[in-house]
Amino acid sequence: MASEVHDLRSALAFLAKQPGQLVETDVEADPNAEISGIYRYVGSGGTVKRPTQEGPAMVFNNVKGFPDSRVVIGMLSSRKRVGMLLDTDYKRLGWKLREAVKNTIPPVVTDNPVPCQEVIYRSEDPDFDLRKLVPAPTNTPEDAGPYVTMGLCSGSDPENGDSDVTIHRLCIQSRDEMTMWITPGSRHLGAFWEKYLKLNKPMPISVSIGLDPAVYMCAGFEPPTTPQGFNELQIAGALRGKAVELAKCVSIPETCIANAEYVIEGELIPGLTMREDVNTNTGKAMPEFPGYTGDAKGDNLPAYLPVIKVKAVTTRKNPIMESCIGPSHEHVSMAGIPTEASVIDMVERAMPGRLVNVHAAPCGGGKFVTILQMRKNNINDEGRQRQAALLAFSAFSEMKHVFLVDEDVDIFDMDDVMWALTTRFQGDVDFIPIPGVHTHVLDPSNDPAFSPSIRVHGISCKAIFDCTVPYNLKDKFERCKFMEVDPKKWLPDFNFSF
Repeated sequence: MASEVHDLRSALAFLAKQPGQLVETDVEADPNAEISGIYRYVGSGGTVKRPTQEGPAMVFNNVKGFPDSRVVIGMLSSRKRVGMLLDTDYKRLGWKLREAVKNTIPPVVTDNPVPCQEVIYRSEDPDFDLRKLVPAPTNTPEDAGPYVTMGLCSGSDPENGDSDVTIHRLCIQSRDEMTMWITPGSRHLGAFWEKYLKLNKPMPISVSIGLDPAVYMCAGFEPPTTPQGFNELQIAGALRGKAVELAKCVSIPETCIANAEYVIEGELIPGLTMREDVNTNTGKAMPEFPGYTGDAKGDNLPAYLPVIKVKAVTTRKNPIMESCIGPSHEHVSMAGIPTEASVIDMVERAMPGRLVNVHAAPCGGGKFVTILQMRKNNINDEGRQRQAALLAFSAFSEMKHVFLVDEDVDIFDMDDVMWALTTRFQGDVDFIPIPGVHTHVLDPSNDPAFSPSIRVHGISCKAIFDCTVPYNLKDKFERCKFMEVDPKKWLPDFNFSF
């Protein structure tokens, strides 16, 4: 039962019982690009260069250079697997998370011994070296270095003590240093860091790795759904019906996830910055969710990288490093399903009963493309679908394109969505451009070099594609009506995907 899942190990045990959801290998694999290269073929999906597919999660039991550790990748790279782990129909995950936001359970701090501190390494030990303790993979041979891609960063507001968690791009640079990319203006931890900078004080920060999937699924929420001061771990508590347990860090005044496999403890130091590719000089960082490799950030404004000075690493015995491929379907799950929940809440409050469902599609990495399935109850609902699209843009500022479809379109089947675009869309009346709006800096087309209408990198022409049938023409657009049968009568052992 998914109700038994409370950490990474119990999640793996649960998946091992589900046909086709988990595979393992004992063949040695190198974390330097090889692990990601293998998993690209097994189950990455998302915006990864083809060939790829949606497949099982994978455990590497024999990691080169790390005899006491394993690496798991792709835990959330299938929407159906996320549904299994959260005991929910995968098509209703957005609704599930929306309810969790409304019924939160705050995390609790324990003073009891915790799994994540079974083994403790301190930076003052002369043998301490992050590069030998943490088997963080690189995604490609061009990466700036080994990246912690599933690290849940925890920090607190220096003024009022509010705490928050977010996932950031963390590159291991030396024996006790990691760079941290904080997207300007988009994360709560970034706001906390700005306050520490004004105070000229170091910011304590913990990085928890290898967690209950429910914890990762809550980390993708952003304002306005979760405003400043809202700790998303409350949502994970609601998903499990039990508070997330935290532990006090051993070297800094901060907390971490008590049952994490790894915890990296350290401080962001004012004035300490570093070029992301300082060890490789490739000019590149790592593959990002749109499907392109990001540029390495510099050590000066505006795109500077602060440095976490690491003070300790704590682990479970024989820890499991959890990783993901940057543009994989795993990012779609973690970013997209919370986006769906935010859109559902915004539209339902404004016009209840018209929204059928929402899908933040894989082609947009869970951020850029959203499909709204709308219901027109009468002629007066005509036009409300476009109002819903505007609300979706308000719910999530990084959204670029919204597709509007009717109830008879499967929003989780992009072929069906494209069919609606082909047969229910006319460019001169159903395309609504919204130019000059800030979207996301990682879309390379959001640049003045791509379009003269764009003034600054990161601005986009957002667009609505209204693929809904006008209410007064609905009888002209009825799909073929087939006989309803139970196909399992003829093929009882066949694996029907719907």
